[in-house]
Amino acid sequence: MRHAEIYNQSQLMELIGQVGFLPLLDSGIRGYSAEEVVSEDCRYVVFTDGGWDWPLWKWKGPIVTEGDVVYGKFFAGKAGFISREWWPDFCNYRRGTHLLGKLGTNIGEGSGNLFEGSIEEAILLTLQEHGSLITRELRAACGFTGSKMRSRFDAYITRLQMACHIVTEDFVYPLDKHGREYGWGWSLLTTPEQLYGRDACRCSRSSEESFQRILAHFRQFLPEASEKEIVRIIK
Repeated sequence: MRHAEIYNQSQLMELIGQVGFLPLLDSGIRGYSAEEVVSEDCRYVVFTDGGWDWPLWKWKGPIVTEGDVVYGKFFAGKAGFISREWWPDFCNYRRGTHLLGKLGTNIGEGSGNLFEGSIEEAILLTLQEHGSLITRELRAACGFTGSKMRSRFDAYITRLQMACHIVTEDFVYPLDKHGREYGWGWSLLTTPEQLYGRDACRCSRSSEESFQRILAHFRQFLPEASEKEIVRIIK
């Protein structure tokens, strides 16, 4: 992927707007991730005293809340950014082809879909009821409180994000005794309809038309990548 080296949050936001789709970490395509496009100074570093710094990690919150960007686990179960310009087509394609695609389109209104009464629908109903919750709060609200339930619940959340039913609204960090944020933070989850409105998730094209449009776009900014590599990202 041809680009200028990224040194700050504004430059990364500009790049996301240009390419439309950008995984946060390794995507399987060399050079195609936010981690790889930023300068060496913006990557993860551990200090001798055990502390750490990672500017890229700190940028992602403001990019999601201040930019015209959707964030979630969209790329082979890994997190990344999608511009709002491309979100309707991406959402349209995923919901038209993913196993959970039709889930929640009219949830709470007698949708009558294949997954009505499923765990996935229960998770979405709970999230809609609260508006937004961090993962552990949503897990508790859904009753996943037993031993070894965390990984099982996280798998459901990832599937729902891959189907474009759940996105990250922001990141929440615990505070130390001095009122300073610390740690890796927690994703504040919500639905794209709640965050952006239902119209933002609608597209007049068929799912296949959206796929072909996205595929053609990927070929333009990733000319060195193989068809198989690109399709793996999109699907």
